[in-house]
Amino acid sequence: MTFLDRLALFSPLDAVAVGLLLAGWKAIGVAIERECAARASVAALMMVRRREWMRQMITRQPRLFDAAILSTLRQGTTFFASTLVIAIGGVLALIGNAERLAGVAGELGASAPVVVYEMKLGLVAILLTDSFLKFVWSNRLFGYCAVLMAAVPNDPGAPDAPFRADQAAELNIRAAWNFNRGLRGTYVSLAALAWLAGPVPLLAAAAAVLWTMWSREFRSLTRDILTRTPSG
Repeated sequence: MTFLDRLALFSPLDAVAVGLLLAGWKAIGVAIERECAARASVAALMMVRRREWMRQMITRQPRLFDAAILSTLRQGTTFFASTLVIAIGGVLALIGNAERLAGVAGELGASAPVVVYEMKLGLVAILLTDSFLKFVWSNRLFGYCAVLMAAVPNDPGAPDAPFRADQAAELNIRAAWNFNRGLRGTYVSLAALAWLAGPVPLLAAAAAVLWTMWSREFRSLTRDILTRTPSG
């Protein structure tokens, strides 16, 4: 069976559901990472705070507090990367036993060829793998940030101290971007699991996940806290 023959097993509604999920995922990612947007996201607001952090680090002695914060951030990336390795292995195991999954679906009245379930699970595996790579790169960037933080002169009066601090801040921001992208990819992969039940459940799961990502960035209490001012 060729790849086109396999695609023919899916309905137009399947294509619409998958397309909306992936397009919505990318669109929300672009909106979240727009630092100059009229309504900034939580991630964009945190970019400003990360730059402030590195500027404050210049005059902080010793810098053990900053090192502890960075270590915590790296632990988060390590945790998610390790968790996704297990999740990817579980999905691959399911693909290898798709006959059983098809049998269970048949008993529930949702019979379909085994290859359909293999392709649906394949999408989940691809999304999880993409998120895993984002977390790994985020961890690496936090490591680079640590090196740059160590390169910031201990003398606050050194002429290159602000420049080095700004470099560390930008790497920190890029690491956070990849961490957030990994999280969003993980959310989308969970929504993609609903495709096993059909295109309509996938559309419902996509709507729920995309709304969750958007609301947490643009309509959450966290954002309200970050936008407060000392006078307000």
